[in-house]
Amino acid sequence: MNRVIRRRPHLLWLLFPYVLFVVVLPLVNRVPLLVAWLFGATVLTPCAVALARRGDRR
Repeated sequence: MNRVIRRRPHLLWLLFPYVLFVVVLPLVNRVPLLVAWLFGATVLTPCAVALARRGDRR
């Protein structure tokens, strides 16, 4: 794993959606903020995947 991250550090972008949905979600557990948080995380997930793909193409 360590060797993969050293060779392909752009794959760390794929941890971003996990952190948004799983780690930070219990901290924003109020209904109006929760809906906004889930919407924002859903919108930002394709951006993180695109950044990882962009780094993989190089």
